[in-house]
Amino acid sequence: MTAAPAAALPAGITELAVYEVPLRTRFRGIDIRDGVLLRGPAGWGEFSPFWDYDAAESRRWWGSAVEAAVDGWPAPLRHSVPVNVTVPAVDAHRAHAIVAASGCRTAKVKVAEPGQSAGDDLARVEAVRDALGPGGAIRVDANAAWDVDTAVTRIRELDAVAGLEYVEQPCAGLDELVALRRRIDVRIAADEVVRRAGDPLRVDLREACDVVVLKVQPLGGVRAALRVAEAHGLPCVVSSALESSVGIAAGVALAAALPELPFACGLATVALFTGDVSSSPLLPVDGALPVGAREVDRLGDVVASGATAARWRARIDEVLAA
Repeated sequence: MTAAPAAALPAGITELAVYEVPLRTRFRGIDIRDGVLLRGPAGWGEFSPFWDYDAAESRRWWGSAVEAAVDGWPAPLRHSVPVNVTVPAVDAHRAHAIVAASGCRTAKVKVAEPGQSAGDDLARVEAVRDALGPGGAIRVDANAAWDVDTAVTRIRELDAVAGLEYVEQPCAGLDELVALRRRIDVRIAADEVVRRAGDPLRVDLREACDVVVLKVQPLGGVRAALRVAEAHGLPCVVSSALESSVGIAAGVALAAALPELPFACGLATVALFTGDVSSSPLLPVDGALPVGAREVDRLGDVVASGATAARWRARIDEVLAA
């Protein structure tokens, strides 16, 4: 456990710990994932905004952690949630192996990785289709990397070889998504334009997308994400922000509380970690994750270095002062 930040923590928070875990494969431009765990009367919460989020943006991530630790989550409507296997921007052989070993019937494939080609994406998606067979679902995530014309070309190529369930955030802006949606037949899922908006409730998604991606930490917690789902009235898919099992449990709680759950959730990302804070990591069994909080009992295996812990303490001070 680490010393508390200089700023006052919310009432009820009794412990604060910092973890860092190497990833099996470089993902979202990082090789090591780190974050903060908070303990309160309701259990553990996770605060792990990526380092490109400023203090103001990170306040919602903090609110999510406090909700989990102090308030707990709404009652679930289901006891388990279906999940997809996440395929990083690896070569085709590795992509096939990841999917074949996952037990999942849906795969989310990262595409448009800097330094890679359209051919790399095509080979990866083809390998995933081969591993899943004709009955599995494939979605791709471009992380807003394409302009509209490029997105049209790439999506049509990938859809032709694999049959896409949807494409996640192919372009950066809402206007681009509107223009793209008029030119393709594949569903578009909105992620960054919602979770990085000043007010996710007020983003105008009309004509821009068919699916809304919900991520608990960036939206401010389970209850806040439920309000976002209700405000937009579109089918939703719950996805992770690359958290430990503590953070993933919050995503599962959100998926379990949604009135409808039409898509497998992108919550099986603990498989990308080389370790976890819990001896019961949230890894899929038969393509699903169970609903329920995780206990932090393996922190000694992944405790952060002193420099990393100090960096997080300073960051919490900044967020609490924002």
